[in-house]
Amino acid sequence: MSITVSALAEALDARLEGDGTLPINGAAEPASAGPEDIALAMAPAYAEGLGKGRARAAILWEGADWQELGLSAALYVQRPRYAMAGVTAMLDPGPEIAPGTHPLAHVDPTAVIGEGAAIGPFAVIGRDVRIGSGARIAAHCSIAEETEIGDDVLLHPGVRIGARIRIGARFIAQPGAVIGADGLSFVTPEKSGVEKARESLGDQGAITAQSWTRIHSLGGVEIGDDVELGANACIDRGTIRATRVGSGCKIDNLCHVAHNVVLGRDCLLAALTGIAGSTTVGDRCIFGGQSGVVDNIFIGDDVISTGGTKILSNVPAGRVMMGFPAVKMEQHVDMYKALRRLPRLLGQLKQGQKAVSKSGETG
Repeated sequence: MSITVSALAEALDARLEGDGTLPINGAAEPASAGPEDIALAMAPAYAEGLGKGRARAAILWEGADWQELGLSAALYVQRPRYAMAGVTAMLDPGPEIAPGTHPLAHVDPTAVIGEGAAIGPFAVIGRDVRIGSGARIAAHCSIAEETEIGDDVLLHPGVRIGARIRIGARFIAQPGAVIGADGLSFVTPEKSGVEKARESLGDQGAITAQSWTRIHSLGGVEIGDDVELGANACIDRGTIRATRVGSGCKIDNLCHVAHNVVLGRDCLLAALTGIAGSTTVGDRCIFGGQSGVVDNIFIGDDVISTGGTKILSNVPAGRVMMGFPAVKMEQHVDMYKALRRLPRLLGQLKQGQKAVSKSGETG
């Protein structure tokens, strides 16, 4: 793709200095930028890299002298990292999926395909599926019966969508994502060891040999608009009611949203986060990498879970949680400081015991 510096400036609402007619074919770090790249030099630390690269145009930090840096054009933006979203959106061509339906795809005759949709080879579209206009469905995707997908959806290769799923507009799923698999719903004929341990806080009581019986998943999955799902991420269907993911949620690779979970709007889940069944999460919650949330609890709006945190009980709105088990971040920091002091305190305690012991001997 090729755009001009002036077109990029207009799209980013940036201040342009210098030659706006320069062509831009890509974005690069300053030291590796070529003559048709826009160099992302958004802080003074990148000045040295500009001298090593061959960029003629760059996004610079406010106050930088573009001419002194040897550039022909420069853009100045208010929030550099936010500007990266616009730059990458303009320069990303997306996956190559030919318009129309590939002859090697299978589309059930009852399916309704929106205007301008593109369906790649070996895709399978089931009975009574409805796909919105402008959707792009790459190779080897499958969409099961009675599922509805909104406009301008992008499914990368190998995405699996189960039956009776509802997905809004502008949804993006990376390769291998699975939506609508059965949840982990099994039951024993009599009270299981897990139930006994939970009730007694650790005591299983008399252990009875028994096997697990499936509770079938009759619910679906409902996903709002502008949701993104990472590679090999999974959203399970509900047991009776639907699992719900609110509009604007962004879910990273290898995350798991279990059966009956309700995610509010604009939540962010980093890689390896797992939210167990029947938990309700408020709006704008953020979960760092490898966060874990137990089942059947409530998390309020605007909660932040730092990386590796394990939430085991309800969390009020607005809290920043850290640790295992999760506590307020400031409390966890105090606990960690105290833990680091333990070896020194134990050493002092031993010295005190020796002194008392010697005092007793001499007395």
